[in-house]
Amino acid sequence: QVQLVETGGGLVQAGGSLRLSCAASGRTFSAYGVGWFRQAPGKEREFVAAISRSGTTYYADSVKGRSTISRDNPKNTVHLQMNSLKPEDTAVYYCAANPGASTSYKWYDYWGRGTQVTVSS
Repeated sequence: QVQLVETGGGLVQAGGSLRLSCAASGRTFSAYGVGWFRQAPGKEREFVAAISRSGTTYYADSVKGRSTISRDNPKNTVHLQMNSLKPEDTAVYYCAANPGASTSYKWYDYWGRGTQVTVSS
């Protein structure tokens, strides 16, 4: 079992930045790939970014160039730095974990409860 807790969400103006964190407890975190997904009201959950066990990163086109995913294995934490935020980035952001990494939310077995990100125009 892996337990995940997201932090770092909040209200920010357009053009601002946020750093989301996903803290894991349980099994050896370094053995897991981690993905970030988001879900806005009335919309499907969508992929944002992912990082594999080896550190390979993947980004959705909508955030590429504005976001950076990184992992700190000794601290069992994955970060998602988001810059130049836009109102359309408003959503609940979830982190998920599974051995390996994928851009599909169906791949992941373990999920956090999410953190709200609201970007005002």
